[in-house]
Amino acid sequence: METLLEKKVGGIVAENFRTARVFNQYGIDFCCKGGIKLTDACEKKGVSATQVAAELEEAIRETDAVDYRQFSLSQLIDHIVTTHHKYVEDTIPALKFFTEKIEKVHGDRHPELSEIRKEFAQAADALTIHMKKEEFVLFPFIKAMQDAKMSGFPLSEPHFGHIENPIHMMEDDHEIEGDRFRRISDLTSEYTAPADACQTYRVAFSMLQEFEQDLHKHIHLENNILFPSALQLFKELNNLN
Repeated sequence: METLLEKKVGGIVAENFRTARVFNQYGIDFCCKGGIKLTDACEKKGVSATQVAAELEEAIRETDAVDYRQFSLSQLIDHIVTTHHKYVEDTIPALKFFTEKIEKVHGDRHPELSEIRKEFAQAADALTIHMKKEEFVLFPFIKAMQDAKMSGFPLSEPHFGHIENPIHMMEDDHEIEGDRFRRISDLTSEYTAPADACQTYRVAFSMLQEFEQDLHKHIHLENNILFPSALQLFKELNNLN
């Protein structure tokens, strides 16, 4: 039987999402970089795999975690859109305002704030486009596949060909934004405000950290649960191996 240490990081979170907070604590990426074993992930971060595994097991013992693998594809899509897409849309305006404001007020003493503002502005624009592609192209097709399976009616061929094509595009976007927020985390010293930071400065960093954590959950649900299930259903409906 596969031990926790041998399991892939993304798979551990897929089985029990409460484990995400442990990975967040140690800065272990369970979404874009979730395809590596726990031991390898801990080695890269220079942390004790035994200690991390013990904390994961404690989180797993908590009983009220949501198992998103039990959601239908339509239910999972609706959750992603109403929870994570909405969070991104609602949070972007405030974070743009705060990052612009603190750069203007504190940028002379903290020149890194200019880069932080630019990185977040690019993330905001890219994520807005990315989510619309999902909401208007990929997600409706996945729901149509589910309906086709339930009704027994044939599925029209999508304009993008194999579903791997849009899925790979979305995963590439996820990788780019994951890398971008790692840069933001580095620029902010892991969201630690300096001693001379005002309240707005501190709020901005806290919001950026929350934004990254939500993005990790968001990407995890798509990369590790929704997309593999959609790919499997596509193959089933098209009699592909």
